Amino acid sequence: MYKSILVPIDLGEESSWNKALPTAEKLALTFGAELHVVTVVPDFGKSIVGSFFSKDYEAQALEKAGEMLKAFLEEHNPHNQTIKGHIAHGTIYEEIAKTADKLNSDLIVLSSPRPELKDYLLGPNAARVVRHANQSVMVVRT
Repeated sequence: MYKSILVPIDLGEESSWNKALPTAEKLALTFGAELHVVTVVPDFGKSIVGSFFSKDYEAQALEKAGEMLKAFLEEHNPHNQTIKGHIAHGTIYEEIAKTADKLNSDLIVLSSPRPELKDYLLGPNAARVVRHANQSVMVVRT
């Protein structure tokens, strides 16, 4: 049923992967699907904010994120599956959707915290991924 599954994670937030990644791993094993993990390094948003950082800050942040993702995947792969890691840079929900399209993923498995009243149903990034992704999206509650 699924051939390529994408799991977006925040390396600094365990709740972004502690339920979503095992769920995606089981689905990948069940369907013989490729498993991809993406972490997004957010951009500055406003150019004035970027002016406070050194010119090579983004390159350093992306390099560090790549190192952290590699270590994460080595540590969190109990079934010894092939999990391909990807680093994206930009607006979180946009980069998740772009990565899913680029990888020809047919399922995105992401976590979303239990909603607060202000969020209504989903966190803001999860809600945008659900609305804008071309793929099916499975939301795993944390």
